[in-house]
Amino acid sequence: MRLNIFDISIIVLYLASTVVIGLVLKKRAQKSKNSYMLGGNQLPWYMLGLSNASGMFDISGTVWLVTILFVYGVKSIWLPWLWPVFNQIFLMVFLSIWLRRSGVTTGAEWIGTRFGFRKGAQLSHIIVVVFALIMGLGYLTYGFIGLGKFMMIFVPWELISPYIPFDIPLEYVPHFYGIIFTCFAIFYSLLGGMMSIVWADVIQYTIMAISSIFIGIIAMTALSKSGLAVPEGWSSPFFGWNLDLDWTGIINEVNVKIKEDGFSLFSVVFMMMLFKGVLVSLAGPAPTYDMQKILSTRSEREAALMSGSVSLVLMPIRYFMIAGFAVLGLLFYEDLNLFVAGRLDFEQILPSAINEFVPVGFLGLLLAGLLAAFMSTFAGTLNAAQAYIVNDIYLKYINPAADNIKIKSINYVAGLLMVFISIILGFYAKDVNDVLQWIVSGLYGSYVAANVLKWYWWRFNGNGFFFGMVGGLIPALTFRFIFSGVLDLYTFPLMLLISLVACIIGTYSAPPVEETVLKNFYKNVRPWGFWKPIHEKILAEDPDFQGNRDFKRDMFNVTVGIVWQTALVVFPIYLILMDTIPLIISVGIAVITSLILKKTWYDKLPADKPMVSDN
Repeated sequence: MRLNIFDISIIVLYLASTVVIGLVLKKRAQKSKNSYMLGGNQLPWYMLGLSNASGMFDISGTVWLVTILFVYGVKSIWLPWLWPVFNQIFLMVFLSIWLRRSGVTTGAEWIGTRFGFRKGAQLSHIIVVVFALIMGLGYLTYGFIGLGKFMMIFVPWELISPYIPFDIPLEYVPHFYGIIFTCFAIFYSLLGGMMSIVWADVIQYTIMAISSIFIGIIAMTALSKSGLAVPEGWSSPFFGWNLDLDWTGIINEVNVKIKEDGFSLFSVVFMMMLFKGVLVSLAGPAPTYDMQKILSTRSEREAALMSGSVSLVLMPIRYFMIAGFAVLGLLFYEDLNLFVAGRLDFEQILPSAINEFVPVGFLGLLLAGLLAAFMSTFAGTLNAAQAYIVNDIYLKYINPAADNIKIKSINYVAGLLMVFISIILGFYAKDVNDVLQWIVSGLYGSYVAANVLKWYWWRFNGNGFFFGMVGGLIPALTFRFIFSGVLDLYTFPLMLLISLVACIIGTYSAPPVEETVLKNFYKNVRPWGFWKPIHEKILAEDPDFQGNRDFKRDMFNVTVGIVWQTALVVFPIYLILMDTIPLIISVGIAVITSLILKKTWYDKLPADKPMVSDN
């Protein structure tokens, strides 16, 4: 353990600051349900953007991204499309605007604006809440495991175990560490709600930005003195039908890792990621912290700006750190301790590199930042889960007339319950990548069909939404057992087909949504898509009504935006590698696409009209 008193003091100071933030903002958060869940819709877009970016700068995701860059090189820039990361571009261009126009508190509450309040809509509301809670538990478990594995490096179990009055098997030590640090995230998120989460995230982002720059400089200095031993094609983003990365004679164990991941047929993986990614992005945000940040903005314009700012403030800084750690791991692979309970674990590259290369004194700042990254994601996810339990279960079905004191108590109980269940689930998860694959390919896959149709097809109703979500969730929860050993991504088409058939059957087994609800939704949200019958009825009542004719422009901006975002990912990697020509090309692409988006997206945003959610 290389932590000295100065490092420990920095970490303690950060943890104490989260407690202070929770206590200071407690009173403001408890003014109303809206103040707790959405910060009273008073937070500026740039703070929410920093907060959202900070939440995505999570420790488990960073562990995974360092690992895949180490293994797959620059080709790894495509693997985050599993989420997909480019869903932020769809949100930036049009979906954040559509979502914010609804003026609701949660995604489940949004269901009433689209499907009304008949039986089908009520079933849809219930299934969205179920999905949101399952997704929340998945994210909490994912972050919980990543943090525990990370802290094992810096606080060796052999130093702590004599002071623990009970025995813990080695494979469960990460879970023990996860529980300890989770308590701080629980404290400030439960007390201060969305407002304390955003302020804590701004502090966290500042720490991480400083740390990223420092790590990148260390890596560039080390690389200038020694070349990288990597396979041919490692430093290129391009690929053929197969991955064609052979680590034989360099680090033989990496070939085993590639085989276990199932990414050898890289063209097939890429096409599947793109196919699934576009559909997931068209479906809109899943009911997690990302959606809550959009609903917390002051207006539809600020919702778009917030989503657009996430890629700009997150990608360059984050990948400067990721590339720095991957390069240090490659240069000094033999010096790293990558064994956990006697098994080689490449997810230990990040914490091992920190332990080996970050100077004493600065180590505390970096660890505080990475701890903050965990707590940011954990707290944001917890806040979203609380919103669904309180707003969409307790206030809707149990006690609609509850006062603020009662709501506050239920918020606390709901948060603690979600944390307890996620910890239990964490004991059954194999590793970070295992949970991540289940979330992005299983849960996100189950979400697609019903949530694409809800935006773009007028005839789709609450019954169809419920059937489609159930038709997706059942495969998401069972396919891992039915198709054991098969990459989750490869089962997505079958999951999509089952869910789509269920959507169609459900839709035509019930009458259309009430005409009044459809007209109100179409007039307020103004989506494009297959809305012609509703458009014509509104036009008959209001000849001056203008529908949404921006489909072609939106799709152009999405395409340019994805290229822009990818350039923001690539250039910090080439900057660390000091590869001049690719660096100049990637920076040039980022500048050109930024100028295009300025004219075709930013200049076309709607005027700023504040919109406050109910309650």
